[in-house]
Amino acid sequence: MLDIVRLRVLAAVARHGSVTRAARELHYSQPSVSHHLAKLEAEVGTKLVQRAGRGIRLTEAGRLLAERATEIVGRVDSAAAELSAHVGLRAGRVRLAAFPSALGTFVPGAAARLAREHPGLELGLTETEPPEALRMLRAGYVDAAVIFRYDDTAPEGDGIRLIHLLDDPSYLVTTGPPPGGTPAPGGPGALHGSGEPAGVPSPGKPGDILLAHRDTRWIAGCDRCRSHLLDLCAQRGFEPEISFTSDDIVAVQALVAAGMGVTALPGLALQAHRHPAVGTAEIPGSTRHVYAATYGEPPDPPATTALLAALAAVT
Repeated sequence: MLDIVRLRVLAAVARHGSVTRAARELHYSQPSVSHHLAKLEAEVGTKLVQRAGRGIRLTEAGRLLAERATEIVGRVDSAAAELSAHVGLRAGRVRLAAFPSALGTFVPGAAARLAREHPGLELGLTETEPPEALRMLRAGYVDAAVIFRYDDTAPEGDGIRLIHLLDDPSYLVTTGPPPGGTPAPGGPGALHGSGEPAGVPSPGKPGDILLAHRDTRWIAGCDRCRSHLLDLCAQRGFEPEISFTSDDIVAVQALVAAGMGVTALPGLALQAHRHPAVGTAEIPGSTRHVYAATYGEPPDPPATTALLAALAAVT
């Protein structure tokens, strides 16, 4: 049977690519880390690491085992935390990964609600885009993830369960009013029942606002948003000229305001930050679906259930 301590050592070495940094994280000596690696290699009967200059790298077998070790260690840590909370050894803990504009809008409200209703529950927050959030969820580093998808029909993957939170329309962002855009009612920071941020103009004529910028330079966001933008433009018969790429919504809007191009941003991003010098209009047929994701068979642990309830209450 594989030793959990040695699996934890291998996972740390794989994460850092260094015995020294792994030892520092685990509060072990370097010889102790090397000893655990050697014992693990003896247990599995094959080389897991090899020297590479002044450092080390994993063999193919080492990479395979390290990937599984990361998941196993995460699950063991999660089980220990849940058991500790259940038997009252210490306060409960729940960990959430979420994409930036969710953390900048509704997640703080959910965190505050969770703190009011469960004052002994500790909430940990990690900012990351959906693909990495789902990897963390599968590995047991977080208990829930707030993600978005543009395709709400395909399953996310084995073991992932999704709870729909809201639908988030996308907007063309330009240096001036886009074709067909008219100001929406409401003050800055408000959120309409449809999920549309106040101050964002209402939709223009279908297709017009993107076609009007087929010869304009574009600024793209994260991988999922960039892929969606390319699909939208392809549906209208052109490929956008992407001059800049950034997933920082402040930087993207500053580039647009400076006349460096146009972009497409979700409503939550514009609610989290709105540059005063940009104009916006909703892009017809462009909506991302926001979910809370959990992993494994139901029911969820009590702390995770409480977090999911808080997220659903504020969206």
